[in-house]
Amino acid sequence: MAWAGALLPGLDADIAARLDALPCMEVPTGRSLFRAGDSAQGFAMVLDGRVEVTLTAASGREILLYAIEPGQSCIQTTLALMGDVAYTGDATTVTPARIVMIPAAEFARLMDGSAIFRAFVFRAFAARMAELTSLLETVAFTRIEARLARALLDLATDAQVHATHAELAARIGSAREVVSRQLERWATQKLIATQRGQITILDRAGLARIA
Repeated sequence: MAWAGALLPGLDADIAARLDALPCMEVPTGRSLFRAGDSAQGFAMVLDGRVEVTLTAASGREILLYAIEPGQSCIQTTLALMGDVAYTGDATTVTPARIVMIPAAEFARLMDGSAIFRAFVFRAFAARMAELTSLLETVAFTRIEARLARALLDLATDAQVHATHAELAARIGSAREVVSRQLERWATQKLIATQRGQITILDRAGLARIA
């Protein structure tokens, strides 16, 4: 399957052919790609689907660091390969995904020998750093209510949000109990209605004012 030229325009033809020859993995939803403490075995290119990278504290609380979608890369993997350090987060597929794994040795050759590939990696690294800085600012300086309201608005499809309280807590960097209490308050105020694994937005304008 030819994918390298589409994701990396201008790549040398022989390098593109080498990458296109790598096996493509069909990965189901809920599959762990790496866990904290693992060593990087290669550089994953996501062709289809979505992978989420989370950080888990000793208390068990999680925070969503970022998501990897087609054409994007993983800053954790870049750091692990270039700095020879272990992963500090966990990566899990949240949809079925197609992934090509570039072996570590090939990644090193590409970084040394391909300006196109090297520029892709560093651009992606810079973009991820900007996202993480924004996440840090949001968690540090934005109230829980505002973060939760924004998350509900962003996740809603036809006023429906399909997410558990734990998933919402990980997304906004809070505790599940805090999220549950806030959702209960909003349900009482008729801003939302809750069911198991689903939230219905009743007053979008009201949530927008909170966000």
